[in-house]
Amino acid sequence: MKASLQGHVLAEAPDDEVVIIEGNAYFPPSAVTRGVLSESQTPYACPWKGRCQYFDAAVDGRAAADAAWSCPTPLDSAVQRVGSDFEGFVAFSPVVTVERG
Repeated sequence: MKASLQGHVLAEAPDDEVVIIEGNAYFPPSAVTRGVLSESQTPYACPWKGRCQYFDAAVDGRAAADAAWSCPTPLDSAVQRVGSDFEGFVAFSPVVTVERG
């Protein structure tokens, strides 16, 4: 799978390494292109996944606010519900194009 913004790849991984949660593709941390995401100040806590971290994406000097999010330490019950550990995996908002490989 590949996540891109304005033609720039933000993340890319084999389909079998991506975790799908509630219709969103969560990419492993190693699949995210270095330097394109920075922590956002937007707070969020998912009722069943736990605390989440939003990220802004920067491409060609332009920023897309809250374009991605991650669950740095998902609740144990969330990992059980999903069926795999998705700690630190990154998902993207609709401003980012996500395509199957």
